[in-house]
Amino acid sequence: MQVLLVEDDNLLADAVVVALKRHNFAINRVSNGKDALLVTETTPPDIVILDLGLPDMDGIDVLRKFRRQGFANPVLILTARDSIEDRVTGLDSGADDYLPKPFDIDELLARLRALERRLSKTSSAIIALGNVSLDTNTHELQVDGNQVDLARREYMLLKALMESGNKIQTRESLENKLYSWGEEISSNAVEVHIHHLRKKLPDGFIQTVRGVGYIIRTPKPDSPGGS
Repeated sequence: MQVLLVEDDNLLADAVVVALKRHNFAINRVSNGKDALLVTETTPPDIVILDLGLPDMDGIDVLRKFRRQGFANPVLILTARDSIEDRVTGLDSGADDYLPKPFDIDELLARLRALERRLSKTSSAIIALGNVSLDTNTHELQVDGNQVDLARREYMLLKALMESGNKIQTRESLENKLYSWGEEISSNAVEVHIHHLRKKLPDGFIQTVRGVGYIIRTPKPDSPGGS
């Protein structure tokens, strides 16, 4: 899951970046509204965490411009403005959630997980496909009821594929979900992670679409009267 943090406070931004990376988010950060608008227009993230007190423009104006330019993904406002009027203005301007400063990192993570579920249209923290289930709260994988250990990138990759809802994910799109800006990515990084994941999953669970990318197809329910 790719998160964009728009925050000009370096100490706070560094703490949020470290915490989110530790909890398997790919996170990038900009410190002003102009850069935020450029990123959401050219390489849209899955979720934006937006501070309102930016140095070049008010965060509410940035939020409104997000929505006018067609950015429809969730936006979580993170700000010291905590009056009811401020919250109403933010939500009416297109925000999906509002977290006043100071805040606890665990609450921020919980709100991000809720926005993730909304984005992937799942009501539960557990994504289950056939005999494979992934708990996005605990990051635990179970296959046939047995717990399977995952490396950090393996978890992030499997989660992205299981949430995709029968949609093919290209290598580029998966790289964007796995890595933050500036991280070194080998040319076959995704292929290597796929190779390791396949050893831990049922045969054929992750399918290759030659020349395009990868997909996990949702099992079809048994037809009435079928064996």
